[in-house]
Amino acid sequence: MKHIRTSHALAAFGLCLATPALATNGDNLIGIGPISRALGGTGIAAPQDAISAVFSNPAAMCISPSCAAPQADFALTAFMPEVNAWVDIGDESYKAASKDKVYPIPAMGVSLPIGGEASRWRAGMAIYGVSGLGVDYGGTDIDTSYPGMDPDDPMTPGMVATTYTDLQILKIAPSVAYSISPDFSIGASFHIDYATLDLDQGKESDWAAGIQLGMTWKPRQDVTLGLTYTSPQKTTFDEVFNFGAGPEDLTLEAPQQVGLGVAWTGMDHKLLVEVDGKWINWSDAEGYDTFDWDDQWTLGIGVQYEVIPQKLFLRAGYNYGSNPVNKHSISSADPMDPNTSNYWMETMRVIGFPAIVEHHLGLGVGYRLNECLVLNAAWVHAFEKGFSESGTGPLGEDVNIKSTLSENSIDLGLTWMF
Repeated sequence: MKHIRTSHALAAFGLCLATPALATNGDNLIGIGPISRALGGTGIAAPQDAISAVFSNPAAMCISPSCAAPQADFALTAFMPEVNAWVDIGDESYKAASKDKVYPIPAMGVSLPIGGEASRWRAGMAIYGVSGLGVDYGGTDIDTSYPGMDPDDPMTPGMVATTYTDLQILKIAPSVAYSISPDFSIGASFHIDYATLDLDQGKESDWAAGIQLGMTWKPRQDVTLGLTYTSPQKTTFDEVFNFGAGPEDLTLEAPQQVGLGVAWTGMDHKLLVEVDGKWINWSDAEGYDTFDWDDQWTLGIGVQYEVIPQKLFLRAGYNYGSNPVNKHSISSADPMDPNTSNYWMETMRVIGFPAIVEHHLGLGVGYRLNECLVLNAAWVHAFEKGFSESGTGPLGEDVNIKSTLSENSIDLGLTWMF
Protein backbone atom coordinates (compact mmCIF):
# COMPACT_ATOMS: atom_id res chain seq x y z
CA MET A 1 0.00 0.00 0.00
CA LYS A 2 3.00 2.32 0.35
CA HIS A 3 2.89 3.03 -3.39
CA ILE A 4 -0.39 4.93 -3.02
CA ARG A 5 0.06 8.65 -3.35
CA THR A 6 -0.69 10.72 -0.24
CA SER A 7 -3.67 12.48 -1.81
CA HIS A 8 -5.19 9.14 -2.76
CA ALA A 9 -4.53 7.77 0.70
CA LEU A 10 -6.21 10.71 2.37
CA ALA A 11 -9.32 10.35 0.26
CA ALA A 12 -9.45 6.60 0.66
CA PHE A 13 -9.04 6.56 4.38
CA GLY A 14 -11.36 9.50 4.75
CA LEU A 15 -13.95 7.29 3.11
CA CYS A 16 -13.05 4.52 5.52
CA LEU A 17 -14.20 6.73 8.35
CA ALA A 18 -17.17 8.08 6.44
CA THR A 19 -18.86 4.98 5.23
CA PRO A 20 -18.89 2.57 8.17
CA ALA A 21 -21.35 4.59 10.17
CA LEU A 22 -23.94 1.89 9.75
CA ALA A 23 -23.95 2.53 6.02
CA THR A 24 -27.67 3.12 5.93
CA ASN A 25 -28.46 6.68 4.74
CA GLY A 26 -24.89 7.33 3.68
CA ASP A 27 -23.12 7.12 7.03
CA ASN A 28 -26.18 8.07 9.11
CA LEU A 29 -28.51 5.84 11.06
CA ILE A 30 -32.06 5.99 9.76
CA GLY A 31 -33.26 6.55 13.35
CA ILE A 32 -32.44 6.11 17.02
CA GLY A 33 -34.32 3.71 19.28
CA PRO A 34 -36.79 0.90 18.50
CA ILE A 35 -39.81 3.16 17.94
CA SER A 36 -38.30 5.47 15.33
CA ARG A 37 -36.42 2.65 13.61
CA ALA A 38 -39.58 0.52 13.33
CA LEU A 39 -41.31 3.57 11.83
CA GLY A 40 -38.81 3.93 8.99
CA GLY A 41 -36.62 6.40 10.87
CA THR A 42 -39.40 8.99 11.13
CA GLY A 43 -39.93 11.38 14.03
CA ILE A 44 -39.39 14.94 12.75
CA ALA A 45 -43.09 15.75 13.13
CA ALA A 46 -44.37 13.28 15.75
CA PRO A 47 -41.70 11.39 17.72
CA GLN A 48 -43.09 8.86 20.16
CA ASP A 49 -40.36 8.92 22.81
CA ALA A 50 -37.67 11.17 24.27
CA ILE A 51 -34.83 9.62 22.26
CA SER A 52 -36.65 10.16 18.97
CA ALA A 53 -37.59 13.73 19.90
CA VAL A 54 -34.04 14.80 20.72
CA PHE A 55 -32.52 12.97 17.73
CA SER A 56 -35.11 13.91 15.10
CA ASN A 57 -36.41 17.34 16.14
CA PRO A 58 -35.89 18.88 19.61
CA ALA A 59 -38.90 21.18 19.13
CA ALA A 60 -41.12 18.09 19.13
CA MET A 61 -40.45 17.55 22.84
CA CYS A 62 -43.37 19.95 23.34
CA ILE A 63 -45.83 17.77 21.42
CA SER A 64 -44.54 14.23 21.92
CA PRO A 65 -46.07 11.84 24.47
CA SER A 66 -43.23 12.80 26.84
CA CYS A 67 -44.41 16.42 26.93
CA ALA A 68 -46.88 16.31 29.80
CA ALA A 69 -44.64 14.49 32.29
CA PRO A 70 -41.00 13.44 32.70
CA GLN A 71 -39.93 10.46 30.62
CA ALA A 72 -36.71 8.47 30.22
CA ASP A 73 -35.85 5.97 27.49
CA PHE A 74 -33.20 3.27 27.35
CA ALA A 75 -32.45 1.37 24.13
CA LEU A 76 -29.94 -0.99 22.58
CA THR A 77 -29.47 -1.84 18.91
CA ALA A 78 -27.71 -5.02 17.83
CA PHE A 79 -26.48 -4.19 14.33
CA MET A 80 -25.49 -7.09 12.06
CA PRO A 81 -24.15 -6.23 8.59
CA GLU A 82 -23.25 -8.83 5.98
CA VAL A 83 -20.53 -7.72 3.57
CA ASN A 84 -18.90 -9.62 0.71
CA ALA A 85 -16.21 -8.59 -1.75
CA TRP A 86 -15.01 -9.77 -5.17
CA VAL A 87 -11.78 -8.82 -6.92
CA ASP A 88 -11.02 -9.91 -10.50
CA ILE A 89 -7.47 -9.23 -11.68
CA GLY A 90 -6.65 -10.48 -15.16
CA ASP A 91 -7.76 -14.09 -15.33
CA GLU A 92 -7.82 -14.59 -11.54
CA SER A 93 -10.89 -14.14 -9.31
CA TYR A 94 -10.92 -13.68 -5.54
CA LYS A 95 -13.91 -13.64 -3.17
CA ALA A 96 -14.03 -12.80 0.53
CA ALA A 97 -16.64 -12.46 3.27
CA SER A 98 -16.09 -10.01 6.09
CA LYS A 99 -15.97 -11.75 9.44
CA ASP A 100 -19.38 -11.71 11.11
CA LYS A 101 -19.73 -9.20 13.90
CA VAL A 102 -22.54 -7.87 16.06
CA TYR A 103 -22.18 -4.18 16.85
CA PRO A 104 -24.00 -3.05 20.04
CA ILE A 105 -25.25 0.55 19.78
CA PRO A 106 -26.63 2.02 23.03
CA ALA A 107 -28.98 4.99 23.44
CA MET A 108 -30.71 6.75 26.28
CA GLY A 109 -32.69 9.96 26.57
CA VAL A 110 -34.80 12.01 28.92
CA SER A 111 -37.39 14.77 28.45
CA LEU A 112 -39.11 16.74 31.20
CA PRO A 113 -40.95 20.01 31.83
CA ILE A 114 -39.03 22.94 33.27
CA GLY A 115 -40.93 24.57 36.13
CA GLY A 116 -43.87 22.16 36.35
CA GLU A 117 -46.21 20.41 33.95
CA ALA A 118 -47.94 23.69 32.99
CA SER A 119 -44.65 25.25 31.86
CA ARG A 120 -44.05 26.04 28.19
CA TRP A 121 -40.40 24.98 28.52
CA ARG A 122 -39.05 21.45 28.05
CA ALA A 123 -35.52 20.20 28.60
CA GLY A 124 -34.02 17.05 27.17
CA MET A 125 -30.82 15.08 26.98
CA ALA A 126 -29.89 12.14 24.79
CA ILE A 127 -26.74 10.04 24.57
CA TYR A 128 -26.57 7.61 21.71
CA GLY A 129 -24.22 5.81 19.37
CA VAL A 130 -24.57 6.87 15.77
CA SER A 131 -21.85 4.59 14.39
CA GLY A 132 -20.63 1.08 15.04
CA LEU A 133 -19.38 -0.74 11.99
CA GLY A 134 -16.20 -2.04 10.47
CA VAL A 135 -14.88 -4.63 8.05
CA ASP A 136 -12.47 -7.42 8.83
CA TYR A 137 -11.14 -9.24 5.76
CA GLY A 138 -8.02 -10.40 7.57
CA GLY A 139 -6.94 -13.90 6.57
CA THR A 140 -9.19 -14.01 3.49
CA ASP A 141 -8.18 -14.40 -0.16
CA ILE A 142 -7.94 -10.62 -0.63
CA ASP A 143 -5.58 -10.19 2.34
CA THR A 144 -2.46 -10.60 0.24
CA SER A 145 -0.08 -8.63 -1.97
CA TYR A 146 -1.16 -7.42 -5.39
CA PRO A 147 -0.85 -10.23 -7.98
CA GLY A 148 2.00 -9.79 -10.41
CA MET A 149 4.11 -7.80 -7.94
CA ASP A 150 6.93 -9.13 -5.80
CA PRO A 151 5.31 -10.44 -2.56
CA ASP A 152 8.71 -10.35 -0.80
CA ASP A 153 9.18 -6.64 -1.42
CA PRO A 154 7.94 -4.70 1.66
CA MET A 155 6.93 -1.86 -0.68
CA THR A 156 4.52 -4.06 -2.63
CA PRO A 157 0.95 -2.87 -2.05
CA GLY A 158 -1.87 -5.12 -0.92
CA MET A 159 -4.63 -6.36 -3.17
CA VAL A 160 -6.95 -3.83 -1.48
CA ALA A 161 -6.22 -0.61 0.38
CA THR A 162 -7.03 -2.07 3.79
CA THR A 163 -8.65 -5.18 5.24
CA TYR A 164 -9.60 -3.90 8.72
CA THR A 165 -11.36 -0.79 10.05
CA ASP A 166 -13.39 0.02 13.15
CA LEU A 167 -15.31 3.26 13.80
CA GLN A 168 -17.36 4.26 16.84
CA ILE A 169 -19.11 7.63 17.32
CA LEU A 170 -21.02 8.64 20.45
CA LYS A 171 -23.23 11.74 20.45
CA ILE A 172 -24.32 13.75 23.50
CA ALA A 173 -27.20 16.14 22.82
CA PRO A 174 -28.52 18.46 25.57
CA SER A 175 -31.71 20.06 24.27
CA VAL A 176 -34.35 22.65 25.07
CA ALA A 177 -37.78 23.41 23.58
CA TYR A 178 -40.30 26.20 24.02
CA SER A 179 -44.01 26.11 23.19
CA ILE A 180 -44.84 29.55 21.79
CA SER A 181 -48.48 28.48 21.54
CA PRO A 182 -50.33 25.18 21.93
CA ASP A 183 -49.84 24.66 18.18
CA PHE A 184 -46.31 25.99 17.60
CA SER A 185 -42.98 25.18 19.23
CA ILE A 186 -39.27 25.70 18.65
CA GLY A 187 -36.25 23.83 19.96
CA ALA A 188 -32.48 23.39 19.81
CA SER A 189 -29.92 20.71 20.59
CA PHE A 190 -26.20 21.19 21.15
CA HIS A 191 -24.32 18.24 19.67
CA ILE A 192 -21.12 16.94 21.22
CA ASP A 193 -19.53 14.06 19.30
CA TYR A 194 -16.83 11.71 20.54
CA ALA A 195 -15.34 9.59 17.76
CA THR A 196 -12.75 6.80 17.71
CA LEU A 197 -11.17 5.25 14.66
CA ASP A 198 -8.91 2.23 14.29
CA LEU A 199 -7.36 1.51 10.89
CA ASP A 200 -5.35 -1.44 12.20
CA GLN A 201 -2.57 0.94 13.21
CA GLY A 202 -3.87 1.96 16.62
CA LYS A 203 -7.01 3.74 17.78
CA GLU A 204 -7.30 7.54 17.48
CA SER A 205 -10.06 9.82 18.78
CA ASP A 206 -11.45 13.35 18.52
CA TRP A 207 -14.34 15.59 19.62
CA ALA A 208 -16.70 17.59 17.42
CA ALA A 209 -19.49 20.07 18.09
CA GLY A 210 -22.54 21.36 16.25
CA ILE A 211 -26.15 22.43 16.67
CA GLN A 212 -29.57 21.22 15.59
CA LEU A 213 -32.54 23.61 15.31
CA GLY A 214 -36.18 22.64 14.92
CA MET A 215 -39.79 23.75 14.88
CA THR A 216 -43.21 22.09 14.91
CA TRP A 217 -46.61 23.43 13.89
CA LYS A 218 -50.09 21.94 14.11
CA PRO A 219 -52.23 23.61 11.40
CA ARG A 220 -55.11 21.41 12.62
CA GLN A 221 -55.53 18.98 15.47
CA ASP A 222 -54.89 15.85 13.41
CA VAL A 223 -51.90 17.18 11.41
CA THR A 224 -48.41 18.12 12.60
CA LEU A 225 -45.55 19.56 10.57
CA GLY A 226 -41.90 19.49 11.61
CA LEU A 227 -38.79 21.18 10.25
CA THR A 228 -35.20 20.71 11.40
CA TYR A 229 -31.67 21.80 10.47
CA THR A 230 -28.37 20.25 11.60
CA SER A 231 -25.06 22.07 11.19
CA PRO A 232 -21.81 20.52 9.88
CA GLN A 233 -19.65 18.77 12.50
CA LYS A 234 -15.95 18.22 11.93
CA THR A 235 -13.54 15.68 13.42
CA THR A 236 -9.78 15.38 12.98
CA PHE A 237 -7.87 12.21 13.78
CA ASP A 238 -4.22 12.87 14.52
CA GLU A 239 -1.65 10.69 12.81
CA VAL A 240 -4.24 8.04 12.08
CA PHE A 241 -2.35 6.40 9.23
CA ASN A 242 1.16 6.09 7.84
CA PHE A 243 2.19 5.14 4.30
CA GLY A 244 5.91 5.54 4.73
CA ALA A 245 6.03 9.34 4.43
CA GLY A 246 5.30 9.75 8.15
CA PRO A 247 2.10 9.85 10.22
CA GLU A 248 -0.71 11.88 8.68
CA ASP A 249 -3.92 13.40 10.04
CA LEU A 250 -7.43 12.89 8.71
CA THR A 251 -10.17 15.54 8.83
CA LEU A 252 -13.78 14.63 8.11
CA GLU A 253 -16.87 16.85 8.26
CA ALA A 254 -20.33 15.42 8.90
CA PRO A 255 -22.51 17.38 6.46
CA GLN A 256 -25.29 19.82 7.13
CA GLN A 257 -28.77 18.45 6.62
CA VAL A 258 -32.37 19.64 6.46
CA GLY A 259 -35.39 17.53 7.37
CA LEU A 260 -39.14 18.00 6.87
CA GLY A 261 -41.87 15.80 8.32
CA VAL A 262 -45.66 15.61 8.31
CA ALA A 263 -47.76 13.41 10.59
CA TRP A 264 -51.47 12.60 10.64
CA THR A 265 -53.52 10.94 13.36
CA GLY A 266 -56.92 9.34 12.84
CA MET A 267 -59.35 6.71 14.07
CA ASP A 268 -59.69 8.45 17.44
CA HIS A 269 -55.91 8.88 17.63
CA LYS A 270 -55.31 5.14 17.38
CA LEU A 271 -53.62 5.50 13.98
CA LEU A 272 -50.48 7.53 13.30
CA VAL A 273 -48.97 8.00 9.84
CA GLU A 274 -45.79 10.03 9.33
CA VAL A 275 -43.73 10.87 6.25
CA ASP A 276 -40.25 12.43 6.59
CA GLY A 277 -37.80 13.66 3.97
CA LYS A 278 -34.17 14.74 4.40
CA TRP A 279 -31.52 16.44 2.30
CA ILE A 280 -27.93 15.58 3.28
CA ASN A 281 -25.25 17.86 1.81
CA TRP A 282 -22.40 15.38 1.28
CA SER A 283 -20.96 17.17 -1.76
CA ASP A 284 -19.94 20.29 0.20
CA ALA A 285 -18.65 18.50 3.32
CA GLU A 286 -14.88 18.45 3.84
CA GLY A 287 -13.56 15.00 3.06
CA TYR A 288 -16.67 13.77 1.28
CA ASP A 289 -16.12 16.18 -1.61
CA THR A 290 -12.65 14.68 -2.09
CA PHE A 291 -13.97 11.18 -2.61
CA ASP A 292 -16.90 12.35 -4.70
CA TRP A 293 -20.15 11.80 -2.85
CA ASP A 294 -23.39 13.28 -4.16
CA ASP A 295 -25.96 15.00 -2.01
CA GLN A 296 -28.51 12.50 -0.75
CA TRP A 297 -32.28 12.58 -0.50
CA THR A 298 -33.99 10.23 1.93
CA LEU A 299 -37.63 9.27 2.49
CA GLY A 300 -39.12 7.66 5.58
CA ILE A 301 -42.69 6.40 6.01
CA GLY A 302 -44.03 5.06 9.31
CA VAL A 303 -47.38 3.71 10.49
CA GLN A 304 -48.37 3.00 14.10
CA TYR A 305 -51.66 1.48 15.22
CA GLU A 306 -52.90 1.04 18.78
CA VAL A 307 -54.41 -2.43 18.76
CA ILE A 308 -55.31 -1.99 22.42
CA PRO A 309 -55.54 1.75 23.23
CA GLN A 310 -52.61 2.89 25.40
CA LYS A 311 -51.56 -0.75 25.78
CA LEU A 312 -50.42 -2.55 22.60
CA PHE A 313 -48.83 -0.76 19.62
CA LEU A 314 -47.95 -2.26 16.23
CA ARG A 315 -45.50 -0.43 13.96
CA ALA A 316 -44.18 -0.70 10.41
CA GLY A 317 -41.97 1.53 8.32
CA TYR A 318 -40.00 1.97 5.12
CA ASN A 319 -36.92 4.08 4.49
CA TYR A 320 -35.19 4.93 1.22
CA GLY A 321 -31.89 6.77 0.84
CA SER A 322 -30.31 7.22 -2.57
CA ASN A 323 -26.79 5.83 -2.90
CA PRO A 324 -24.44 8.84 -2.58
CA VAL A 325 -21.32 7.02 -3.85
CA ASN A 326 -20.53 7.92 -7.46
CA LYS A 327 -19.25 5.21 -9.80
CA HIS A 328 -15.76 5.66 -11.21
CA SER A 329 -13.62 3.92 -13.80
CA ILE A 330 -10.41 2.27 -12.68
CA SER A 331 -7.44 3.52 -14.68
CA SER A 332 -3.70 4.00 -14.67
CA ALA A 333 -1.93 6.86 -16.39
CA ASP A 334 1.26 4.82 -16.70
CA PRO A 335 0.89 0.99 -16.59
CA MET A 336 4.55 0.76 -15.58
CA ASP A 337 4.09 3.01 -12.52
CA PRO A 338 1.56 1.80 -9.89
CA ASN A 339 1.69 5.24 -8.26
CA THR A 340 -0.43 6.63 -11.11
CA SER A 341 -3.31 4.19 -10.55
CA ASN A 342 -6.53 5.04 -8.72
CA TYR A 343 -7.10 1.33 -8.11
CA TRP A 344 -6.41 1.35 -4.35
CA MET A 345 -8.61 4.34 -3.65
CA GLU A 346 -11.41 2.63 -5.54
CA THR A 347 -10.97 -0.58 -3.52
CA MET A 348 -11.57 1.50 -0.41
CA ARG A 349 -14.67 3.14 -1.93
CA VAL A 350 -16.12 -0.15 -3.15
CA ILE A 351 -14.72 -2.78 -0.76
CA GLY A 352 -13.59 -0.93 2.37
CA PHE A 353 -17.07 0.23 3.43
CA PRO A 354 -19.63 0.55 0.64
CA ALA A 355 -22.32 2.98 1.77
CA ILE A 356 -24.66 1.65 -0.87
CA VAL A 357 -27.80 0.13 0.70
CA GLU A 358 -30.94 2.06 -0.20
CA HIS A 359 -34.12 0.24 0.87
CA HIS A 360 -35.01 -0.53 4.52
CA LEU A 361 -37.99 -2.28 6.07
CA GLY A 362 -38.87 -1.91 9.75
CA LEU A 363 -41.34 -3.77 11.98
CA GLY A 364 -41.97 -3.20 15.67
CA VAL A 365 -44.20 -3.61 18.68
CA GLY A 366 -44.74 -1.73 21.92
CA TYR A 367 -46.43 -3.02 25.06
CA ARG A 368 -47.30 -1.03 28.16
CA LEU A 369 -46.37 -3.10 31.20
CA ASN A 370 -47.99 -0.68 33.67
CA GLU A 371 -48.65 3.04 34.08
CA CYS A 372 -44.93 3.81 34.18
CA LEU A 373 -43.20 1.29 31.88
CA VAL A 374 -43.46 0.56 28.15
CA LEU A 375 -41.41 -2.13 26.43
CA ASN A 376 -40.55 -1.62 22.74
CA ALA A 377 -38.88 -3.88 20.17
CA ALA A 378 -38.06 -3.59 16.48
CA TRP A 379 -36.43 -5.41 13.58
CA VAL A 380 -34.94 -3.50 10.66
CA HIS A 381 -33.65 -5.03 7.43
CA ALA A 382 -31.64 -3.25 4.73
CA PHE A 383 -32.03 -5.14 1.47
CA GLU A 384 -28.90 -6.35 -0.27
CA LYS A 385 -27.31 -3.92 -2.68
CA GLY A 386 -24.37 -4.52 -5.00
CA PHE A 387 -21.89 -2.01 -6.37
CA SER A 388 -19.03 -2.63 -8.81
CA GLU A 389 -16.38 -0.83 -10.81
CA SER A 390 -14.06 -1.98 -13.60
CA GLY A 391 -11.23 -0.77 -15.77
CA THR A 392 -7.47 -1.08 -16.10
CA GLY A 393 -5.30 -2.05 -13.16
CA PRO A 394 -1.90 -0.67 -12.13
CA LEU A 395 -0.03 -3.18 -14.34
CA GLY A 396 -2.26 -2.64 -17.37
CA GLU A 397 -4.47 -5.70 -16.79
CA ASP A 398 -8.28 -5.81 -16.68
CA VAL A 399 -9.70 -5.41 -13.17
CA ASN A 400 -13.17 -5.58 -11.64
CA ILE A 401 -14.08 -4.96 -8.00
CA LYS A 402 -17.44 -5.46 -6.33
CA SER A 403 -19.12 -5.42 -2.94
CA THR A 404 -22.53 -6.45 -1.70
CA LEU A 405 -24.03 -5.26 1.57
CA SER A 406 -27.15 -6.16 3.53
CA GLU A 407 -28.03 -5.38 7.14
CA ASN A 408 -30.19 -6.68 9.94
CA SER A 409 -30.70 -5.14 13.35
CA ILE A 410 -32.70 -5.93 16.45
CA ASP A 411 -33.71 -3.05 18.74
CA LEU A 412 -34.96 -3.24 22.31
CA GLY A 413 -36.03 -0.34 24.47
CA LEU A 414 -37.70 0.55 27.75
CA THR A 415 -39.63 3.77 28.38
CA TRP A 416 -40.04 4.95 31.98
CA MET A 417 -42.59 7.66 32.78
CA PHE A 418 -41.90 9.10 36.21
